[in-house]
Order: sequence, then structure tokens, then C-alpha cells
Amino acid sequence: MNRVVDISLLLSSADRTGALAAPASMHPESWQLCAQVETWARGRGLVLGDPDTSPLGRARCERLAARVFPSADLAAVDLFARWLTWTLALDDLLDHEPLADSGSAVHALYDDLLRATRRGHARPGARPLEATLVELWRATAKGMSRDWRRRFVLHLEAHRDACAEEAVNRRIGHVPAPRDYAPLRRRACGPFLYDLIEPVLGVELPARLLRTPRWKALAHAVADAVAWSNDLASHDLEAARGDVHDLPAVLAKAEGTTPAQAGPAVAARVIERIEDAREAARRLPDMLDRLELTVAQRAAAAQVVRILLDTPRAHVDWLAESGRYEAGTAVPAPRLDGLASLR
Repeated sequence: MNRVVDISLLLSSADRTGALAAPASMHPESWQLCAQVETWARGRGLVLGDPDTSPLGRARCERLAARVFPSADLAAVDLFARWLTWTLALDDLLDHEPLADSGSAVHALYDDLLRATRRGHARPGARPLEATLVELWRATAKGMSRDWRRRFVLHLEAHRDACAEEAVNRRIGHVPAPRDYAPLRRRACGPFLYDLIEPVLGVELPARLLRTPRWKALAHAVADAVAWSNDLASHDLEAARGDVHDLPAVLAKAEGTTPAQAGPAVAARVIERIEDAREAARRLPDMLDRLELTVAQRAAAAQVVRILLDTPRAHVDWLAESGRYEAGTAVPAPRLDGLASLR
């Protein structure tokens, strides 16, 4: 089946920017990671039956984790891969009824999830999404400060609000304007995942750095590049179910063209945002001086910046090898028991 829009638009543009010029490195223990994460996902009930029969099973989240963190401690990369798996499992629920077109249902689901993290345990008989969130939160939060934990939860809440807004858009048939779509997509594309860079690396960034315009410019540019790359890969499946929350569809609506015609413009915008991120990174050192960060804080910032700058290419390589967005593949609705936290 021919795709209308796909990731090849970016791969053919790879020689246009240094950040996409070479494939991302891969963690040397990626195959062990694959076995560990698959076993965990199946054991927790996130992936049922043959992994190749579901978008989540075909996603191969551990491959993305291994590309984003090619030299980190294996246990930490494994934890990140589990968070990715959980996030995509949540995404699959949000894309289907009764959540896909109900903002109140999205809030109800998220309220149960957030309450579970505050309690520190899942409800008796809780289904996989809630139980695994508590497990992951315990493993991640124990080594991080109160400020980091609060930031992570705030990003979970931002994700909730953006997904609820998308659900309302679907119900009323509203296509966001490009200027509104960018911040909405940024919040709907798992902003909390970027917070996980710190525990994976075993560092923590000072809040005063994260609040600066230059750091925000870097973080937003990377998040946009990743989200819009994903839009190129996911557009066909989203279009098949009538969803318009991807940049090819948004630009096509705004410009009176087709998603296929808008595809090259999306690829160009991804390249532009990657260059924006690189420029923002180049402007960071003098700001670090003004903030009078310690040597350890500067070293931690440098590590996180490197991961951020490498993430767009790692994500593109994962999109090219992942089966999550395979064209012509039927996407089954989530099992009813996966929605138990709504009851």
C-alpha cells in the first residue's frame, strides 16, 4: 500500500543538516535490552499475545531507548524504555473510544493515574496502565529531588490537558491553526519523557537553568522536531481514523492543499527546528556563566544538551525501523479491561 506521507521525506533530507547527517549510535547491549523490555511488557499485561499483532508490540521502544542513550547504564536505559512503552500504551487508549473524543474521559483516566502516584500504590485490581505507572514512578522518583518530581507531575498534567483538548477537537471537528498546533502538539507528545533524561544519566539540573529563555528555546525546538517527525510517520494511520492532529493535516487545511503536498514543508520545518536547537545550544555557555553554576552543574547540563541534540536523529532512525506505524495494518481497539481505571 502506498503511503501518502512518510518518514522518507526526512531521510532524504538527512544531508541537509549536521544533526541528521549520520545514523544514531546504538547501545551495545540493545539485544539484551529488547528481551528484557518485551518480557516486562508482556508480564505486566501491556502487550498481549504475539507482539507483532499490536502497534505497541511492534513499536520496539527499547530500540529508541538504545539509540537515545547509546552509552548509559543498561538498567537506566531499560527504565527509560519501560516509560516509553507505558507512554505508547496510554497513547493507544487515548486514540480510541471512549477517550478519543471525550475530554472528560481523558481527565477521568488521568485523575486515577495521578492519584495512584500520590498514594504510592495502585488500587486493588487495578489494570496494567495504573499498576505499571506506580511501579515506574517508584523506580524513578526515589533518587530525584522534590523539585524534579513536581516538574515531572506538572508535565504529566500538561499532557493530560493537551490530550483532552485534542479529544474535544475531534468531537467538534476542529482542525487547529498551525500557530496553535505547535504548542498543543508539544504538550501532547509526552513532555515528561524529556525529564527522564536526568535520572537516566544520574544528574539533576537546577531549576533556575530550566526557567531561562535559552534553555526553553532548546527544549522546545527538540520537542517540535521529534513531534513533527512522528507526524510524518503516523499521518496515514491517523487520517484513516479521521484524526487531524498531525502537522501534514494541519498545514494542508491551513494552506488549502493536500497532506501529500504539505509533507515536504513538514520535513523542512523539522530541519529548521533541529537547526534552532543547535543554535540555542551554541548560545548556552555564556548564560551558564551568568548563572554561576558549579562545575558539576555545568557538566550535567552538557550531558543533557548532548542527549537533546542527538534525540531527533535517534527518533528518525527508530521511526524508520519501528513497525508501530506500518501502513495497511489494522489497528485494533484497546481491550475493554485496559480501560478499567475509568470504572
